[in-house]
Amino acid sequence: MKRLLEYGAVVAVALLINFLLPRALPGGPMKLFGSPEALSRLTEAERLQIAQQYGFGRPLPEQFLDYLTGILTLDLGTSLSDGRPVTEAIGGALPWTLLLVGTAIVITTLLGVALGVLGALRRRRGGGGGLLGTAIVLDSLPAFWLGMLLIVLFGVQLGVLPTYGAGSPAHLVLPVTTLVVTGLGYFFLYTRSSMLAVLTSEPVQHAHARGVPYGQLVRRHALRPALLPVHTIVLMEIGFLAAGAIVIETVFAYPGLGRLTFGAITARDYPLMQGAFLVLTLMVVVMNAIADATYPLLDPRARQ
Repeated sequence: MKRLLEYGAVVAVALLINFLLPRALPGGPMKLFGSPEALSRLTEAERLQIAQQYGFGRPLPEQFLDYLTGILTLDLGTSLSDGRPVTEAIGGALPWTLLLVGTAIVITTLLGVALGVLGALRRRRGGGGGLLGTAIVLDSLPAFWLGMLLIVLFGVQLGVLPTYGAGSPAHLVLPVTTLVVTGLGYFFLYTRSSMLAVLTSEPVQHAHARGVPYGQLVRRHALRPALLPVHTIVLMEIGFLAAGAIVIETVFAYPGLGRLTFGAITARDYPLMQGAFLVLTLMVVVMNAIADATYPLLDPRARQ
């Protein structure tokens, strides 16, 4: 119950920020209703009438009350950009983001954990230093920069892969590769650090002193405890990766929630921004909650 109350407080603060953040940005949605020249000819009364008609000209407390009511009734309003219900727009974009993020997180986890364990085991032998240096370089790569390089190389120069849109497995190759390459270093470094902490712990050292073979020592005594924190990182990374996919989806013109959010921010589409921010926020909170709930199942010590 205490944990649920904590998450409830987090969601409450997030709802307030999701409402205030779009209105704190410079500009407003008025540009959606005409060119700057046409808008300049409108009187102040006409501007106010348009704002009130579409809901962003009323006092903030009234707007916030409508926002909360819409969340409770699953009615997030109507997009100012194209007139679609916000739930419909998000419902059409969210599956594409889940496909992109799900594919990337599976590949990144498998490669990152395997290489992290290998890097820990070979830390004092050949290859360990090279893996560590490569992981640090990959972890520092900007995702948008790598994505544009892949577009130039495989889309423009070689012409072997599509560089925008979705609809076929080939369209996933470049955005998934970008997410995997830029996220691989993080998983490697975290797994390597966790594995080294377990290998140098007293229980493992005592088992080694008793003559337990090294392979059995790693498999039975070190691997499972070392991967417990990785379980939490994987779940949290799903939510953060969905939010971070805004850049990747924009670079590759991928029709997911990230690109939808970027378009809403550009247009100052308040209802669509609020809905997209809400979904991304809830994804992060839910993944954290699942990590909290499942960790004691994997580690009995956490139950106490």
